[in-house]
Amino acid sequence: MSQYYSIHEFSKILGVSAQTLRNWDKNGKLYPHHTSSNGYRYYSHEQINQVMNIKPNFDRMIIGYCRVSSNKQKEDLERQIENMKLYLMEQGKPFEILSDIGSGINYKKKGLKELMKRISQNKVEKVVVLYKDRLLRFGFELLEYMASLYHCEIEVIDNTEKAEQQELVEDLVQIITEFSCKLEGKCANKARKFVKELVEDDDKKI
Repeated sequence: MSQYYSIHEFSKILGVSAQTLRNWDKNGKLYPHHTSSNGYRYYSHEQINQVMNIKPNFDRMIIGYCRVSSNKQKEDLERQIENMKLYLMEQGKPFEILSDIGSGINYKKKGLKELMKRISQNKVEKVVVLYKDRLLRFGFELLEYMASLYHCEIEVIDNTEKAEQQELVEDLVQIITEFSCKLEGKCANKARKFVKELVEDDDKKI
């Protein structure tokens, strides 16, 4: 069954304005698949390839995304970046590396926000990560679905479940800290005490 998009949905997928699509319709460059009885334009999924031929500067590139949880892991981040560069160079396509230092449950990291912005602008052909949790600890499938709406693939080089204990502790600390800020009285004090003990225990193991 064919999938159809309204003019506003289609414009977002292609990274052009709805007015541009209206102009293409007027100039004969791209007609809607069909127009409803009330005058709304609808486009088919197959027309995406047609648009790519119309718009030769429709540049989409590969993004390699690397992340570590803390500044203590900067060396690991540098290794990730170097390995990612070697891997992407073998693909023979234009690429760029985006990186972050921050928790896997922090959705406000600069690199991640930039990545999501570019995906929504339809500028990314594929996102490559070493492990799933390098992108996000939770919510990977949601971001993967969002990317698919813009025909962007997310490639995981190694699907082995792997997570450093230190990173897991840091992510857990962040979750508890955020919840404790919303608590009051004894509950908040217990949460803060637990966070302190968790951090101290992790430091001893390091």
